[in-house]
Amino acid sequence: MASKPILEETSRAPHSVQRQKIDAGDVGAIGGKVTVTIDGDDLQVPMGTTILDACRQHGIRVPTLCHHEDLCIAGVCRVCVVEVEGQRTLQAACAYPIMSPIKVHTHTPKVRRARRHVIDLLLSEHYGECYACGRNNNCELQGLAKEYGVDFFRFGHPEEAVFEQDHSSHSVVRDMNKCVLCRRCIRTCIDLQEVGVLEVLGRGPESHVTTFMDKPLAEVVCINCGQCINRCPTGALRANDPTDEVWAAIDDPEKHVIMQTAPSPRAGIGECFGLEPGQPLTFEMNTALRRCGFDKVFDTNFTADLTIIEEGTELILRLYKALVEKDESIALPQLTSCSPGWVKFLEHFYPEFIPNLSTAKSPQQMFGALLKTWYAKLNNLDPANIVSVALMPCSAKKFECNRPEMSDSGYKDVDYGLTTRELGKMIMEAGIDLPKMPKSDFDDPFGTATGSGVIFGATGGVMEAALRTVIELVTGKKVESIFEHADIIPVRGFEGVRYVELPINEVGPVPELIAHLVPDWNWLKGATVKVGVAHGTANAKKVMEDIKAGGKFSECHFIEFMACPGGCLGGGGQPIPTNPEIRAARAKAIYSEDHAYDVRKSHENPAITKIYTEFLNEGPCGHLSHKLLHTDYTPRGKYIG
Repeated sequence: MASKPILEETSRAPHSVQRQKIDAGDVGAIGGKVTVTIDGDDLQVPMGTTILDACRQHGIRVPTLCHHEDLCIAGVCRVCVVEVEGQRTLQAACAYPIMSPIKVHTHTPKVRRARRHVIDLLLSEHYGECYACGRNNNCELQGLAKEYGVDFFRFGHPEEAVFEQDHSSHSVVRDMNKCVLCRRCIRTCIDLQEVGVLEVLGRGPESHVTTFMDKPLAEVVCINCGQCINRCPTGALRANDPTDEVWAAIDDPEKHVIMQTAPSPRAGIGECFGLEPGQPLTFEMNTALRRCGFDKVFDTNFTADLTIIEEGTELILRLYKALVEKDESIALPQLTSCSPGWVKFLEHFYPEFIPNLSTAKSPQQMFGALLKTWYAKLNNLDPANIVSVALMPCSAKKFECNRPEMSDSGYKDVDYGLTTRELGKMIMEAGIDLPKMPKSDFDDPFGTATGSGVIFGATGGVMEAALRTVIELVTGKKVESIFEHADIIPVRGFEGVRYVELPINEVGPVPELIAHLVPDWNWLKGATVKVGVAHGTANAKKVMEDIKAGGKFSECHFIEFMACPGGCLGGGGQPIPTNPEIRAARAKAIYSEDHAYDVRKSHENPAITKIYTEFLNEGPCGHLSHKLLHTDYTPRGKYIG
């Protein structure tokens, strides 16, 4: 049945929803279904669904630019305009909630002409040439120009740059000459991450996105997470790319160039080569890296396992000193420290909780320290000639490896951090079709890892890896007897914040590796271990505010924080675009790799046992491991006499 017009126009109403009246005869109770006719087809959608969402749910394409699935509605670019019968003007589909039956037309001549003019106007202020832009062939504005047949600059084109590029940050480069004022970066920084570095200043043609007092990024509270890059539709924001320096090192016969690869890039890099999200290319990538010229290819999961041992031992020592020795100076809960964006967030906004951070370095930085000490000695290499490159899903890793304290090897522990996107570019430049590469394994002695190292890439993964080990070390029981297949499901998922309690009903003997640190586990028998997980710094803020207020998270013993939505798999260096479905597909790939490993617990990694036997022979949190693998060095003897 055709719906009758029920829309009433109010002069100068700022938003279309204020011009709608709901006819109770046409719409059921609030929260019910409503009929919308789109391009002649009648569809049933939940009341309040936007026109854009209704179109997408039914396979009808409406172009967008300012809209993003992760962000709040803005409706500023007007690329998504549609005709709604009874409305005097075109409406932004992303911001128009369907509250009563309406008829929508998505591709009339009037709509197409308006979209074309919007795109032409955006291009009239977009400086630069596409072929010299890092987003060439992956730029939403470029794609829209092609889709709408833009073949000349109807309203002109800037002949010179207005803004100076900001290269001050190790992680993020800003080129506001390419900005189209979609405000995605602002909404990402304020709403998604709750950092608030960016804002719009000026009015009309003077409007521009900038930082506090136009300061460089390195001088404001940017946490380097790069989430703004992942949502920028053009090349206005990009990662600080060191690939030219890496190529120069590869081409230098005096240099021994090593690549370590984290799990999340392996689950995402296929997207750079046209594959659907969720298809890991771990072993194909190993071959490609060797063909690019890297001398060795190592697995960051090795030091992820090492992180679990060091960080877990640190937690046990904190708990022992607090619960048994009654040392009131011990800071609890212990907070994870492997996400550099999160660490910088804490340093800026909650500096009073810095003592709660684990002193354990991230897997990236642990690896760098070992490469230029133990590995160099094993292979009779001059550490000065070792170039340590880390493939990470994270733009903040670029900042982390340049922190001055990250040089405990006597050299810069990690020389360069590459994002997934940057390595994809290098592989293409080498003429390699990554998905077609034969598979090859990692090199020794850092090629042995476990499933626990793999799951570091997903939110909750660090906590799950830690619990797999702590449960077995403390109870003496296999974690599979408590959680099927060792899958600790309560800490998994994309909820912003998770809280889990694990009672310890029985204890076993103290393993030999840490027997010199604690005499027994009797002090933990009957206790309930309380842990938390948060991803995205907006959620981290909720947890920190809860701790400050004395809420339930203040009673936790251990909390995992990741700066990026979804954890590392949603990092600021991952392939663009990103959205909840893409991140879920990457997580599925990571968990499937975990199940493919024969060994899935960090403490069962034979390479970990070997390094504590041959090099870090005072054990976890001993003198040497604390010097190389932690962020401060306090000589520590036995905690128990």
